[in-house]
Amino acid sequence: MDSCRPLGCCGCARSGLLISFLLAALWSTSLCAQSSDPPQYPRFDFTPQAGYRTAVSFPIDPHVQGTNPRLVLDASPSYGVAFGYRIHEDDLVEFRWIIQDSNGHFEGIDLGSVPQHLRLNQFHGDFSHEYTIEDWARQVKPFVMLSAGATHISSSTGTGFTRFSFGMGGGLRFYVSSHLAFRVQAEWLPVLVSPTGTIICGAGCTIHVGGTVSSQGEITAGPVLRF
Repeated sequence: MDSCRPLGCCGCARSGLLISFLLAALWSTSLCAQSSDPPQYPRFDFTPQAGYRTAVSFPIDPHVQGTNPRLVLDASPSYGVAFGYRIHEDDLVEFRWIIQDSNGHFEGIDLGSVPQHLRLNQFHGDFSHEYTIEDWARQVKPFVMLSAGATHISSSTGTGFTRFSFGMGGGLRFYVSSHLAFRVQAEWLPVLVSPTGTIICGAGCTIHVGGTVSSQGEITAGPVLRF
């Protein structure tokens, strides 16, 4: 069997995450400096989230002619938290940490047992903008969101890889009071899997996953505590 190679370019993922946060911080500072009036709304949002993520697959290298072998992370529940700052009443910048505990399996190739347990940790900086719809109740606001950051996938053997990821989606916030709301959202979350990452199978074999983009979808919901 092959020996395990280094875990890939974690630095590029960290750089993407750092750049997204720096841009958000600079934008927040410039907008806040334009207004001397104290805000008439809570500035901070804290959101525990629970949801469900679709399966995501990663091509296995090297490819065999006529086949398309893949490692598949099965669909399963997800959970996490988001903490945000409102740069405007309708504009929110957040840091979000989501975890997905799942199992995996091979498709298109027989490599024996796959790692019994795979974990996805995703760290994203999010920006969302709310809209006020004239014919809707004022307590209900739809929003769109963009996000960028890093996704780390690890196995029960202790190996894994970290890559740059981003997201696009939207949802609804239901405002119960000025300090409590409820949020539901759906998002498309691609992961850029290049260069190749390494995971050790449960049977001791080494697999190298690569490709360009692996896509995943997620639906989450949770209460929003505002202060």
